[in-house]
Amino acid sequence: MKVKTILVSQPEPTAEHSPYTELEEKQKVKVDFVPFIHVEGVDAKHVRQQKINLADYTAIILTSRNSVDHFFRIAKEMRYEVPTSLKYFCTSEAVAYYLQKYVVYRKRKIYVGKRLVKDLIPTLKKFKKEKFLLPSSNMLKPTIPVQLNELGIDWKQGVFYKTVISDLSHLEHVFYDIVVFFSPSGIKSLFENFPNFKQNNTRIAVFGNSTNKEAERHGLKVNILAPTPEAPSMTMALENYIKEHNK
Repeated sequence: MKVKTILVSQPEPTAEHSPYTELEEKQKVKVDFVPFIHVEGVDAKHVRQQKINLADYTAIILTSRNSVDHFFRIAKEMRYEVPTSLKYFCTSEAVAYYLQKYVVYRKRKIYVGKRLVKDLIPTLKKFKKEKFLLPSSNMLKPTIPVQLNELGIDWKQGVFYKTVISDLSHLEHVFYDIVVFFSPSGIKSLFENFPNFKQNNTRIAVFGNSTNKEAERHGLKVNILAPTPEAPSMTMALENYIKEHNK
């Protein structure tokens, strides 16, 4: 079956020329964006209830742009002036560069991994005297606490924001040839909104093993999987699939 319409379960990219724009133009398909999950910040009172005093920490582990935004938001709510001596351990260059929204980058001690917390472990080992704070959502990957505990560092997780399932009722009678998922939460959102969802002729595209496992757990047939050696990005995986089926 040919592909004409694609639903991506994320917010629309803010960049003027995103890979999805190119996909639409080259393959003559329509791509829509609807976030299946969204983030809501918790208030400073909720953070204090977790027995977190920001002044107690000398280093911070940042795993996403959301963690950056909500750390500085809570600091502002608590009227805490973030010291220039605070060390930042970022899981990727994208997260590190995003810090520039809040701090003068060249004047801060910033350490960067390749993509995941495990990539930071060799660096974290060198700073065992620091006291680390990990601001996160309520849905932290279970492997992260295991990895940090094995390191033997002094650290604490703080829930600074929550991942919340979005209302998708407006999609009840709308059908797409492909629906794209990037997290297990997106799959859970689909079935919480539509408990009787039937895949029928809809093709499912997933990014990452955990998303793939969640799709299979809900009885979905995964037609497009990324990343792979042939398709390191989702847009490349979609393009390869469309080229094959729109001949």
